[in-house]
Amino acid sequence: MKSILIICTGNSCRSQMAEGWLKAFSPDLEVFSAGTFPAARVSSKAIVVMKEAGIDIGGHTPKLVDRFIDMPFDYVVTVCDDANETCPVFSGRVGRRLHISFEDPTNAVGTEKEVLEAFRKTRDEIKNRFRVLYEEELGES
Repeated sequence: MKSILIICTGNSCRSQMAEGWLKAFSPDLEVFSAGTFPAARVSSKAIVVMKEAGIDIGGHTPKLVDRFIDMPFDYVVTVCDDANETCPVFSGRVGRRLHISFEDPTNAVGTEKEVLEAFRKTRDEIKNRFRVLYEEELGES
């Protein structure tokens, strides 16, 4: 079983979506997400757009990356530039470190419909990029 840690700043949106997608791709992956400065809760809009795709992340909670520092991971993936720059050094074994950056939909402005569209766009980009990662590296051969 491969273990993956996905990191962003707040652990309220992008990393939570990526965790949800990877878990949906395969129950044989051990997937965690965390933030360098975790938010109080997962973004309600992230929950809504993931539920539209059939994935429930409503029970997820943001976690501080420090709680995973000593754990071994096959992959540590940062999904925002800030987390990539401030990602801590892990004392546990890390097989591969990747950076796959996505725009933060929580910064979107406009009508409710326009903001939700920004979340959907990010959701779909995360799905596509992590599907490629899964198929090329994480899935069983």
